[in-house]
Amino acid sequence: MSENGHARSVAAPTTHDHLAGEVIGRHVHDHHQLVQVSTGVLAVRTGEASWVASSARAMWLPAGIWHEHRVYGHTSVHTLAFAVDDAPLPADAPTVVAVDALVRELTVACSDPALPPAEAARIRAVLRDRLRRARAQPMVLPVARDPRLARACELVTEDLAQPRTVAWLARRAGAGERTLARLFRSEFGMTYPQWRAGTRVFRAMIHLAEGATVTETARRCGWATTSAFIDTFTRTTGQTPGGYRAAAAPP
Repeated sequence: MSENGHARSVAAPTTHDHLAGEVIGRHVHDHHQLVQVSTGVLAVRTGEASWVASSARAMWLPAGIWHEHRVYGHTSVHTLAFAVDDAPLPADAPTVVAVDALVRELTVACSDPALPPAEAARIRAVLRDRLRRARAQPMVLPVARDPRLARACELVTEDLAQPRTVAWLARRAGAGERTLARLFRSEFGMTYPQWRAGTRVFRAMIHLAEGATVTETARRCGWATTSAFIDTFTRTTGQTPGGYRAAAAPP
């Protein structure tokens, strides 16, 4: 429904359960889409970057953005469509927004295809108001364009337990140390340590959704102690790793 109460033609809401490892191939919508995960984790990738959607973080995909999904853990995905001229969130780029209990339950309720139209319209109106006040969560991993930077990123993500230095990466990626450091700043808008810190949290979210313990996740992602991991993860995501793991688990 629009602000003045008139119906708009958009795709029907959907609810799907997916098994770990499932991939939803590259596709595009002619409407805006809100993707909410009630259990599990969904990694969303465009040609520019990757994001993680979870029970506490919804994914907003504007119309015309090509994207693909990968599922981690048993995942329940709820999608809502919005007309191109009826966007409750910015329509110029994908983003992840913080989701509280109310927004999460409103989204799940709206995605029920059996919901009567009048009731669905009332719930969507409340949801739209809440989304307009939602806080953006800038948890995003940009995709490297330069092959040397792409190789360096690959070397890091292959084994996050090892603290690779820029010098070590530069030698194996075929770039000078200063050149590689400059590529991180020019392409990603961040330093190598900042990018690696985000990558570790990104990967930790996936491990936790797949059922790894907090201690095991900390080890796999390169934290020296579990307490350091808990502190970093909580500051970055707004949830403790244990709370995140419990929310991501299937019912």
